[in-house]
Amino acid sequence: MSKFVMVAGGTGGHLFPAQALAEELLRRGHTIYLMTDARAKNYGGDFPAVETIIVPAATPNLRHPIKALKAGFTILGGVRKAHKALKRIDPDAIVGFGGYPTFPPFLAASLLGIPGVLHEANSVLGRANRALVRFCEKLALGFDETKYAEPYSNKVVLTGNPVRDMVHKVAETPYPPLGPDHDVRITVFGGSQGAQVFSDVLPGAIAALPRELRTRLKLVQQCRDEDLQRMVEVYAQARVSVEAATFFKDLPRLISKSHLVVSRAGALTVAEMAAIGRPCIYVPLPGSIDQDQLNNAKRMEAVGGGVVMEQAALSPHSLATKITELLADPAQLQQMAANAKQVGVPDAVQRLADLTEQTAKAG
Repeated sequence: MSKFVMVAGGTGGHLFPAQALAEELLRRGHTIYLMTDARAKNYGGDFPAVETIIVPAATPNLRHPIKALKAGFTILGGVRKAHKALKRIDPDAIVGFGGYPTFPPFLAASLLGIPGVLHEANSVLGRANRALVRFCEKLALGFDETKYAEPYSNKVVLTGNPVRDMVHKVAETPYPPLGPDHDVRITVFGGSQGAQVFSDVLPGAIAALPRELRTRLKLVQQCRDEDLQRMVEVYAQARVSVEAATFFKDLPRLISKSHLVVSRAGALTVAEMAAIGRPCIYVPLPGSIDQDQLNNAKRMEAVGGGVVMEQAALSPHSLATKITELLADPAQLQQMAANAKQVGVPDAVQRLADLTEQTAKAG
């Protein structure tokens, strides 16, 4: 059996796809190591690796020479540490999941002649992956059309985006019944680090819903720790039943019980919405140079599996109007759920595991 090193930034968006692949490779009898950054202490506790190695990483900022110089030294330190660890582990292949924390280990692996796979989850090839693609044997894509990936067609393999075992366990949960005698379940989250905009806008939007909806509402909302208390107080005044927390380990189960989801549009989120099949109001993270979340969300909207509301135009009134409109048509919501599920790639993790094994043998 082989040894593989997963390399991922320390947030859920990078760690969870890496975890999904690690789980599948473990089932095949392989040994897994993880290289990540210091943020992983919040989200990497369940990662099935025999060893987790924290590697220094930084995002280059070329507009500020001093910051760029500091980042350069940090990256060099990360390459040295990764090089030493990889030489000791002697893996058969390395798999990177994007983000600048991938850079030092992947570069070190290239220097050691260790074959590598890069996985791009978004519909836009990220900047770190664009810098590293020359060093990889294969570029695995989550979307069939990925901006900036066109020049690397000789390396590209469409695998889809892998989701964790806990997602697969609830993927066949039927869409819950929705009618006058049923609870209305909405789940809100903003990625593994929360989203302040939801804490600012959602309470007012929920309070503005028709009373008939509010009395049946069961709301689950993830938020930042600094927003938790004020948000809960607003919901209490509106007499809304809410389960609020900074992180939910069982988020896939909560999504599967929902009639409607409100979230950001990271690749992991879109993949899990597709795997489980739930209608979603996507509010893409604004300000990204490549607009990757907006592109992800528009892909889902185009197939009728979600609705895009850009943050610049988001208000309690506009969100309340959209939520009311969607919940007033259970048949439409059920169709959106079915449309979302058609986008999923159920065997994505098997495809990526196959590619990883093939790359190791070829190397």
